[in-house]
Amino acid sequence: MHKDFFGMLLNLDQLATFINVTDLGSFTAAADKEGVTQPAVSLQIKGLEQRLGVRLIERVGRQAQPTAAGIDLLSHARRLLQQAAAAEEAMMPHRDSSSGRVRIGSGGTASIHLLPRAIAAARQSMPGLEITVSIGNADDILRNLEANSLDIAVVALPASGRNFEIEPFYEEELLAVAPAGSPVPKGGPDAAFMRDRTLLLYEGGNTRRAIDAWLAAPDTRIRPAMEFGSIEAIKELVAVGLGWSILPGLAVKRDRAGLLTTSSLRPKLTRRLGIVLRRDKHLTRGLREMIKCLRAFED
Repeated sequence: MHKDFFGMLLNLDQLATFINVTDLGSFTAAADKEGVTQPAVSLQIKGLEQRLGVRLIERVGRQAQPTAAGIDLLSHARRLLQQAAAAEEAMMPHRDSSSGRVRIGSGGTASIHLLPRAIAAARQSMPGLEITVSIGNADDILRNLEANSLDIAVVALPASGRNFEIEPFYEEELLAVAPAGSPVPKGGPDAAFMRDRTLLLYEGGNTRRAIDAWLAAPDTRIRPAMEFGSIEAIKELVAVGLGWSILPGLAVKRDRAGLLTTSSLRPKLTRRLGIVLRRDKHLTRGLREMIKCLRAFED
């Protein structure tokens, strides 16, 4: 084959950098995501433009945007990178007898009470599948997903991001939680009743925002007695009589020790959990299996 042909072969690293610049609208943001300097990103784009003989990126104000040629290239670039990832996945079993890896980001409740069963089902189907779970708040998880340091996120909705595909897959009720034996109003406590309790609430996130909205009263700001980053810690403190809480049903339904009293709220309060992926994420066999097992989750 003529040597000029090899000189024209597309560089996958350059294509990946081009996609990052166009998705993020910034050379600097692309450099931060890739862990390189901004000049290195500029060189990658310049090299790709020289290779193709067209200008691909132009500055509009402070934004880096694709030219008409760049827009035409984007779909081809994404497809080439997906095909390269698929080729690499196909080689993995031959290289190390592995069935692949899935990196999951999740909040505390889902990681403790929902993910173990889904992971067990995925591992039963694919015994060699390597699965890692990172626990954190939704904002951090979604940032890591955007940076591609996670493959999939399981978070309380709503979630947003122009590069994300979001699929609700599980709805659970949020319950009033009190020390065992506590009297609970018939039909469940309403917001006024709960506002009069000593409240121990989870700090931050979509679930907390939903709780605050449910508790809200005109000209009243909710000020819980204590806030925690651990639902398990809240359960322990409620169990010893330090207050009441509102917690996801998954977190309290297996209270086998009988240390807690739980009740639906009036009106009921629910939250939805969602599966979040990057739109351009290549769905490996392991990732497809993990998604299937999450969708199949039941109480």
